[in-house]
Amino acid sequence: MLGYKCLHWDNVRDLLPLKDPETFSLPAPIPQWPPGQGFGSGTINLGKLQVIKITDLEFIWRYRSTENNNKCISFYKPKGPLPENFHCLGHYCQSDSHPLRGYLLAARYLAGSVEQEPALVEPLDFTLVWSSNDSSGYFWLPQPPEGYRSMGFVVTKSATKPELNEVRCVRADLTDRCETHKLIVTAVSESLHSPLFIWRTRPSDRGMWGKGVSAGTFFCRTRLVSREQHLSISCLKNLDSGLHAMPNIDQIQALIQHYGPTLIFHPDETYLPSSVSWFFNGAVLCQKGNPICELIDENGSNLPQGGSNDKQYWIDLPCNDDDYVKRGNIQSSKLYVHIKPSLGGTFTDLVFWIFCPFNGPATLKLGLIDVPLISIGQHVCDWEHFTLRISNFSGELYSIYFSQHSGGEWIESHDLEFVTGTNKAVVYSSRHGHASFPKAGVYLQGSTTLGIGIRNDTARSDLLVDSSSRYEIVAAEYLGVVVKEPPWLQYMREWGPKIVYDSREEIERLASRFPRMVGVTVANVLRKLPMELSGEEGPTGPKEKNNWYGDERW
Repeated sequence: MLGYKCLHWDNVRDLLPLKDPETFSLPAPIPQWPPGQGFGSGTINLGKLQVIKITDLEFIWRYRSTENNNKCISFYKPKGPLPENFHCLGHYCQSDSHPLRGYLLAARYLAGSVEQEPALVEPLDFTLVWSSNDSSGYFWLPQPPEGYRSMGFVVTKSATKPELNEVRCVRADLTDRCETHKLIVTAVSESLHSPLFIWRTRPSDRGMWGKGVSAGTFFCRTRLVSREQHLSISCLKNLDSGLHAMPNIDQIQALIQHYGPTLIFHPDETYLPSSVSWFFNGAVLCQKGNPICELIDENGSNLPQGGSNDKQYWIDLPCNDDDYVKRGNIQSSKLYVHIKPSLGGTFTDLVFWIFCPFNGPATLKLGLIDVPLISIGQHVCDWEHFTLRISNFSGELYSIYFSQHSGGEWIESHDLEFVTGTNKAVVYSSRHGHASFPKAGVYLQGSTTLGIGIRNDTARSDLLVDSSSRYEIVAAEYLGVVVKEPPWLQYMREWGPKIVYDSREEIERLASRFPRMVGVTVANVLRKLPMELSGEEGPTGPKEKNNWYGDERW
């Protein structure tokens, strides 16, 4: 049906009872953060609304697939009465395959301004969206008055409509557009003869200055939805330009020292990281049309500042380099940290950048055969990063983004590996390519079905950098002049020369060694590699990456 494998929500009374998912706590207690304005206070002001994060959730109803007894999705609402004048905005759901760690936002109006229309109102009615085969689960969409928006759906165990005071709708000017993100489940109700699609949602307007705030609710409907379509629910909008829930500089230092991950390099890594200043003690600045290269100051003060990448300048290794600079200097290395608001200032992103003077050649995996590539993957200078997402309600680590060449993935804290007895995660850097991964092992960039792609090997070793002690805060725009950005951060040109080798020639050479069908697959995999991995252009610095101001790719 519709090209999707559908799951039937059948009568579950004859199945064995299920355990509720366990709740998750970080391995170590969260410390008392240094004093500040609103960070870690438990509440966040969004301008006209004040919100709190509800993690004490009451189970409503569970779906269990008859095709897979381990496939369970549970639905929740806030447990017990909410604090005075706070109201629920919708219900929450998650898979039972991982610990219960979700949340819902509850909101109340902030008094202080005279307005004709209230910020929060009850819906006019509820519309039934879908019901299960055994008539034990019902999905309802609140119908808002004109000028208001619904924030989420309501789930009940009976066909009786929910009470109107179950949730509140929010005035439209206090909301923002949201979008579907990840399909949680597709289900079929034989009585309604239609599937139900349930998605996670996220604000459409994200990034450093995005104002969208997720309410923790899900979206569902009986038809597929495209990313461009406007949904029948919205997210909240943070109208507090002061971002008072963001951490101050003392709180930032405490967060890094408490959560800073340990970055582990492969034991056979040839091209290790270094500090930028160590690299500049020998690196040169080249200019198009000028045969004489210029030595770079230790802090990069003589690099061209600002503007954009006009391809007139690039950084290169010393002319007499005998691989000494290429191999880096891990003793001098540190993590360069950029702090920025996320999800409307309800989270803080700590972006940790690591610098390596050289990116080594890649290794192609063809089933059981590994083929070292001669040139593909090599380039001068390599900037990689991983990102910690911290809840501004409590200062709790929520997830880590592992950047992997042209993309990456968010891993929630319950799936992270931690240094024993701490809340400091372990991040593994892949051999030669320096992409970030949450576990040791081999990760394939390509076709995992065919076993063809570029190897990303990670493993434990003594080659590590502890970012909780070896770091430098290089940017936090929301703090104004509190953080002074180093001159090299303003260098927007290329951090390496354009590579002149013909990557297409190497692709054709490799493809010709295999039977036609395998050769075509090999060629397609290699052509899809990121431009910087193919070595066609010199890489750019952190500020030229789209995640500097925007959100991560997820």
